[in-house]
Amino acid sequence: MSRKPLSVVVLAAGQGKRMRSDRPKVLHALAGRPLLAHVLEAARALGPGRIVVVHGHGGEAVRAAFAGEPGLTWVEQAERLGTGHAVAQALPEVQDGDQVLVLYGDVPLVRPQTLRRLLDAAGGERVAVLTACLDDPTGYGRIVRDEAGQLARIVEEKDADAATRAIREVNTGILAAPAARLRGWVGRLGRDNAQGEYYLTDVVAMAVAEGVPVAAVCVEDPDETLGVNDRVQLARLERLWQRRAAEALLRAGVTLRDPARFELRGTLEHGRDVEIDVGVVLEGTVRLGDGVRVGPYCVLRDVTVAEGAEILPFTLIESAEIGPGARVGPYARVRPGTRLAARTRIGNFVELKNADVGEGSKINHLSYVGDALVGREVNIGAGTITCNYDGAHKHRTVIEDEAFIGSDTQLVAPVTVGKGATIGAGSTITRDAPPGGLTLSRAPQVTRPGWKRPRKDEPPRRRGGGAGTGPKPRGGRGEG
Repeated sequence: MSRKPLSVVVLAAGQGKRMRSDRPKVLHALAGRPLLAHVLEAARALGPGRIVVVHGHGGEAVRAAFAGEPGLTWVEQAERLGTGHAVAQALPEVQDGDQVLVLYGDVPLVRPQTLRRLLDAAGGERVAVLTACLDDPTGYGRIVRDEAGQLARIVEEKDADAATRAIREVNTGILAAPAARLRGWVGRLGRDNAQGEYYLTDVVAMAVAEGVPVAAVCVEDPDETLGVNDRVQLARLERLWQRRAAEALLRAGVTLRDPARFELRGTLEHGRDVEIDVGVVLEGTVRLGDGVRVGPYCVLRDVTVAEGAEILPFTLIESAEIGPGARVGPYARVRPGTRLAARTRIGNFVELKNADVGEGSKINHLSYVGDALVGREVNIGAGTITCNYDGAHKHRTVIEDEAFIGSDTQLVAPVTVGKGATIGAGSTITRDAPPGGLTLSRAPQVTRPGWKRPRKDEPPRRRGGGAGTGPKPRGGRGEG
C-alpha cells in the first residue's frame, strides 16, 4: 500500500435520464440507502485524507441528503462534458503529493478489498486501472494491450473498430494515479472523439507515452463494477446486494428460511441462533439477540429485540424495544416509542404507540394502547382503547401493576388505574380507578317482553313518542 495520502474523487454528476425520474440518479435507493451512500462507505473504509464529490444535476438535493456526513468536499460540474472534465473540477481540492482514486456514484457494489488491490498496484507513482472480463462487453470501453501484454490504451466503444469491439476485457472507469501527474494529463485532454467529451480514459495513453507504468487489475467478481443507468439495472443490483447480504448472514450463523425472500435495507446486528422466516424486511438499524425468531412477512424498522423473543407473522415494529422472551403478533403493529419488558404478550390486531409495558403483561386481542405506562402482570382485554388524544393534545394513561382491564373498555386519558384494580367489561373510565376494587360504567340492561322485529310485509313503524320506554341518554364529556 502506498504511503502517500489518499484522495478519493467520486463522480456523481450524471443526470440519469434513463431512470425517468426527477430524483438525481445517485439518490435512488439500493438496499434502503442512496447509491452514493454505498460508494462513500467503500471509500471511507480505505481511510482517505479527503473525499471530493463532483455533483451536477440535482446537486442541492444530493448535498442535502448527505448534509450530516462529515469530511466531504463538494464541487460542481456545471457543464457535463465527460469524465475527464468531471475529474478536472475536483483536482483543485487535491494536493500534488496525494494518490487519487476515482470512483463513480452509480457503481455501488465495489468492495474495499478490491480497491485496496488497485491502490497497491498503483503504488506511489504508477497508474492502475480496474478492469473486468465480460461475456458481453457491449457498452464498455475496451482494454487494448501491447505485444507484451501490457495495457496500451482504452478505446471507447463508439470509437472502436470491429476487432477492438471483440475484446472482452473492459474498462470499469475506476482508476488510481498520482495527483500531480493526473493533473497534467487531465489538463491536456481533448474532445476529438465520437461523443465530443473529455475522456478520463485518454490519460492511460498519455501515461504510456511518458513511460509511466500502467497496471490493469482485473476484478475477481465483475458484478462489483456494474453501474446503474435505468431501473432494470437498479433492480438487478438490488438482488445482487441482497444475495451478498444473505450469504454473509448465513455464514455468520443466522438461519434464513429462504435467502431469496429476505430483504435487508440497513444494518443487522445479531446474536446466536437467530431464525428469520420468509418475506421479512429489516430496515434501518435492527438488533436481534440470541435465539430471536422472526416469523414470515414481518417488517422491523430501527428495532431492538432481546434474547428469546418471538415476532409472529405479519407484524410491523418500528423504533421500539422488545424485551427478553416477549411474544408479539401475529398481525400486531408496534409504533415508535414503545418498550416491552420481559415476557410480555402482544397479540393479534393490537396497536401500541409510545407505550411502556411491564414484565409479564398481556394485551392479546384487538386493542389500542397509546401514550401509556402499563405495569407488571397487567391483563388488558380485547377491544380496549386508551383515548389519548383530545383533538389538540396527547394525554397519558397509567395502569399500575396487576390490574385487570375488561374487554371493550375505553380509558379516557389522563387517567390512572390503581394497582390490582379491575375494570368491568364495557366500561368508559373518565376518572381514576382506585387500587384493588372493581370499577365499571354501564347503562342498565333493559328487556321489552313481547317485542317483535319489523317485517317487510308490514308498514313502517313510527319512531319516538312514548316516555319511559327505555334508558335515558346520559351526558358525557363535551356535552352541554
